[in-house]
Amino acid sequence: MNLTLTYTYSLDEIEQAAQWVCTQANASKVWLLEGNMGAGKTTLAKAICLALGVTDTVSSPTFSLVNEYRTRAQEPIYHFDFYRINSLREAEDIGTEDYLYSGHLCLVEWSERIAPLLPDHCLIIRIETLPDGRRNLLLIQTNP
Repeated sequence: MNLTLTYTYSLDEIEQAAQWVCTQANASKVWLLEGNMGAGKTTLAKAICLALGVTDTVSSPTFSLVNEYRTRAQEPIYHFDFYRINSLREAEDIGTEDYLYSGHLCLVEWSERIAPLLPDHCLIIRIETLPDGRRNLLLIQTNP
């Protein structure tokens, strides 16, 4: 059974949206950020990291595929962007499965490109751009 929650925000309310995601999230440690190009996946990932106490500079892992950040408590958060991945093998070669099953939070952009590697239980964060420029956030929690 899936549970879907909705939150609508403007870009200047991104911090509140990130806080909402963090308070509503289930026990899953793999959060899939879905949305069209330009929907704000990386922007939301940055805001989530800040909400969780990341002290590092958060940037898009578009070319490196994965960035590691540390919270004030020294907990790692892994941020992936698979937009430019050429093959599933490339994701396997960087140890994606080790990250995804590490028990640490993983924020994954363009997850559909590595679907066979994903755990059964993930939190889906779908961002839809509304005609007025605001964003509609769908938080889809699946039961394992």
